Amino acid sequence: MRRRSLLIAVPAGLVTLAACGDGESDSAKASSSPSASASGAKPPKIVDGPLPAITGGVKFDEKPTVAKGSGDPSKDLAVKTVIAGTGRTVAEGDYIQANYLGQIWSTAKVFDNSYDRKTPLVIQLTPQGIIDGWRYALAGKKAGSRVQMAVPPTWGYGTEGNAQAGIKGTDTLVFVVDIQNTFNGKSSAKGTKVAQDNVDLPKVGTNTDGKAPSIEIPKVDPPAKLVANYIIEGDGPEVGADDSLLVQYKGVLWDTGKEFDSSYSREALSSFGLQQVVKGWSQGMTGKKVGSRLLIVIPPKLGYGDTPPSGSDIKKDSVMVFTVDILAKM
Repeated sequence: MRRRSLLIAVPAGLVTLAACGDGESDSAKASSSPSASASGAKPPKIVDGPLPAITGGVKFDEKPTVAKGSGDPSKDLAVKTVIAGTGRTVAEGDYIQANYLGQIWSTAKVFDNSYDRKTPLVIQLTPQGIIDGWRYALAGKKAGSRVQMAVPPTWGYGTEGNAQAGIKGTDTLVFVVDIQNTFNGKSSAKGTKVAQDNVDLPKVGTNTDGKAPSIEIPKVDPPAKLVANYIIEGDGPEVGADDSLLVQYKGVLWDTGKEFDSSYSREALSSFGLQQVVKGWSQGMTGKKVGSRLLIVIPPKLGYGDTPPSGSDIKKDSVMVFTVDILAKM
């Protein structure tokens, strides 16, 4: 069963979309993944070791086998870059996409790993999102790196531990993390540009510099049916109807071209479950590939109809136009 690793809240800019979603909140907490810790202490001292040997699965993104810890672990945060990547540098506050394995120092008991689930973790490096050991160990590393760390209780789950995962309050935790990718407010789609030949549809900018793409609305009547077209076609996995996504997006109104919502203006990515949003979003993104930029034109019956969010610029029976960059599945 797929387990989630942090409480995902719908960002402020998508609350209005979520208000008309069909499903329940996608929020969930995993028992053993590196969810948020309660430490409010000053940053840890980072040391080189000791760290147990990786005895199998030594290549990047292979499931590792890690020996039991020898002797007493450090009371500081031990961190080692086992494989140095060459991708973008991870900063605190970024989202990372990573495979990982976690085990207990003293017993080598594996309490969680993403490799067997065949689904990498996508999580934000914030105090509310993840244990402090991960935040401090991974900041400054590059995508493509394998990082090993030994996390004492202070920077893990504290003196309470995590009973559901079999972690005691005295346990030092050993993690191996393969950082596949990192995302922030400047992230964009990556893929092949697709021709925009239909003169009756909006034209969307194809810039991938992290700035908001332009949306040019034609002086014609809007389509009566949902439109969900590739602007840039990525090569990632297809989005399922029940998936949760990490995206950049901008929304404008067809009749005025006025922007009413944008992750770019907030300089913060948005995450949500497809069961939380209006039908036009969920139907438009289902089946599309991760890494893509989409044009989505949503008719009122798949948007807000005659009950738009109060206080917004969206009026009754508004046709909404979105550009959406699908960065990752969560």
